[in-house]
Amino acid sequence: MNDYPEKTCEIDRLIRHPKLVAAALAGDKTQQRRDGLYAYPGETFVLEGIEFEVTAVERQRIGDMSDADAQAEGYPNLAVYKDLILRMHSGMEWNDDGLVWLHCFKRRQPE
Repeated sequence: MNDYPEKTCEIDRLIRHPKLVAAALAGDKTQQRRDGLYAYPGETFVLEGIEFEVTAVERQRIGDMSDADAQAEGYPNLAVYKDLILRMHSGMEWNDDGLVWLHCFKRRQPE
C-alpha cells in the first residue's frame, strides 16, 4: 500500500451534491477531486443504497486535468467544470499548479 497522509474528511462526504450523486449512480461520474483526502483505495461508500469502491487515490495538479477528466467528474468538458468550481468557491483563482486529491471509484458488483 502507498503511504497516504491522514484523511482530512470522512468518505461519506466525498460525493454529496444531488446532481453528482445522480451522475455517479448513472455511471457518468467515476472521479472526484478534493482539496483533502477523503478515502483510501479499497474503501467503500454508499449512495442511495448502491455501494461504490474507491479504486485509486493520487495527488494531481489541477492544471493536468483534461476534458476526459472533467467528463469523469460528471461534467461535459473542462471549461464547464472550471467555471462551476470558480463560482462555487468565491474569490478562488484557478491555479494550474494547485494540488488536489483525485479519488477514482467504481460501482461494486453484488456478490
